[in-house]
Amino acid sequence: MKIMLTAFDPFGGEKINPALEAVKLVRPELFEAEIIKVEIPTVFGKSIATALAAMEEHQPDVVFCIGQAGGRFDMTPERVAINIDDGRIPDNEGNQPVDQVIFEDGEPAYFSMLPIKAMVAAMKAEGIPASVSNTAGTYVCNHIMYGVLYHIHKSFPGMRGGFMHVPFTTEQVLNRPNTPSLSSEQIARGIEIAVQAIIDHPDDIFAVGGAEH
Repeated sequence: MKIMLTAFDPFGGEKINPALEAVKLVRPELFEAEIIKVEIPTVFGKSIATALAAMEEHQPDVVFCIGQAGGRFDMTPERVAINIDDGRIPDNEGNQPVDQVIFEDGEPAYFSMLPIKAMVAAMKAEGIPASVSNTAGTYVCNHIMYGVLYHIHKSFPGMRGGFMHVPFTTEQVLNRPNTPSLSSEQIARGIEIAVQAIIDHPDDIFAVGGAEH
């Protein structure tokens, strides 16, 4: 099996992106699978193009995208990506689309093809806070998740794809009182556990993962 991990560069004035720092720490030797790491620009359009080029080059079995969700308490595999860009802040090249579809010929939404509930259960079993998320937002994280799934559905039969948000790292919240965080090592360990769950579970487990809001 070949698994491609993508992670964004820093954005929004941050010096680091916890997703990228954690992916760098992921240990490929842990898995009976080939692990490919790809840095993605936090830029509408260009992020999808970068991921697509890597998908075409490496032909992975799984594309597992990782991004920052500052303020969240835990590791959150995303259930769904929607066909809309609505940037609360500009991306790293100053683009700030409002209410723009990502692909005119795409579905209104694409659901994750990864075993998100198995991933959550595995992380929690190892002491890593985790839960299913039902919104990937409308910024570049949702954009890349939607774009990867769009291209899989259009051009890569047999490939699976999905996305997981991760919290701030501890160093990012030194001047943000009462803001949740995990260490880079904890985030990396959570990613490793999630990757193993992807390997172990071609189909997801049956478990409650919903939310009231």
